[in-house]
Amino acid sequence: MSSTPRKEQIIETAARLFSQRGYHATSMRDLARELDLKGASLYSHISGKEEILWLILERAARQFLDAIEPIAASDMPPLEKLRAAIRSHVRVVTGDLAAATVYFHEWKALQGERRAQFLEWRRRYEHLLQGIVEEGMAAGVLDPHADPKFATLLILSVVNWLYQWYRPEGPLSPDEIAERFTALILDGLGARVGEETADAAYQTA
Repeated sequence: MSSTPRKEQIIETAARLFSQRGYHATSMRDLARELDLKGASLYSHISGKEEILWLILERAARQFLDAIEPIAASDMPPLEKLRAAIRSHVRVVTGDLAAATVYFHEWKALQGERRAQFLEWRRRYEHLLQGIVEEGMAAGVLDPHADPKFATLLILSVVNWLYQWYRPEGPLSPDEIAERFTALILDGLGARVGEETADAAYQTA
């Protein structure tokens, strides 16, 4: 998506306002005031408020997908894939908290084809993550009796909630948080870490 510096500023400012006040509670007048623009000038860069919301959500969705797709397609052992997927998810959320907040909270304001496309991106992401979980179960390094759909929803519930409490000035870095999440999730899914490590060593010997 090509974008001018002013349009980028509009998107970033809108993400901040939408995350703080909510999409419906933020008016175009609020945005113009924050940017020190007159209404006519603002509309020369953007068609309306829903377009701004769409651009924020489209960018965030692509960041999530761009992060997980190469992991899912890689030949890493299943547990390493899951670790990498959790780490990449945490990095996307913490890399732009305002956009993440809008992504998780304000997407319901989308209408029609945009809403359908956004939901398709979310389903695609969930499918890729579930595929990683299923690989672990098939390899015997995750509990094969677990429900992969439910396990995937559990992982997403944990990592998606991060935007609510993460603060950049906090004591843990994003990667440290990802490591703690991963340890708890793998423990809950009955991960057999030692066996995967031994298996990987055997395959590369």
